[in-house]
Amino acid sequence: MTQRVAILISGSGSNMVALAQSMQGDHPARPCLVLSNDPQAGGLAKAQAMGIPTAAVDHRAFKGDRAGFEAELLKPLLDAQPDLIALAGFMRVLSADFVRRFEGRMLNIHPSLLPKYKGLNTYARAIEAGDAEAGCTVHEVTAELDDGPILGQARVPVVSGDTPATLAARILPMEHQLYPLVLRRVASGQRGFTTLP
Repeated sequence: MTQRVAILISGSGSNMVALAQSMQGDHPARPCLVLSNDPQAGGLAKAQAMGIPTAAVDHRAFKGDRAGFEAELLKPLLDAQPDLIALAGFMRVLSADFVRRFEGRMLNIHPSLLPKYKGLNTYARAIEAGDAEAGCTVHEVTAELDDGPILGQARVPVVSGDTPATLAARILPMEHQLYPLVLRRVASGQRGFTTLP
């Protein structure tokens, strides 16, 4: 049975596009919704152009009422009846109650080699630490931030003279390869760790 995938975004949606484009042909999943916390997110128009249903719930209208925001976020999400949820640049921290509702079915991509550098400013932190390599990680989402089981990683070298911007520019194309690879595996019932070939 084809898996239905809801993709949550906050910005341009480049990882969403990579995921959606991968879900074709013999892929075991199809996108059923692209949902954003920002009605102006550029990724919404991209999703619409690809024929994917979209919805937006503006978090700014809730002014610190996370429970209220999440209650509204759940409405289009539950209506779409997703089997899997892929966070793709979704920049809101979700509550433990929200995450538990989709336990084992929610994925995220994070721009570091977890467990290193949870949270923000990952590129700068890797450079400041003098790391020889950086990269990205796809993991299951749990109540703890950037802490769930790791399903895949891709690595890039940190080179002399790197800035957060140059390092980010080298990691992003790896994200666009890794996330679709892991999503396909999960939609096929495979949960083991993988890396890019």
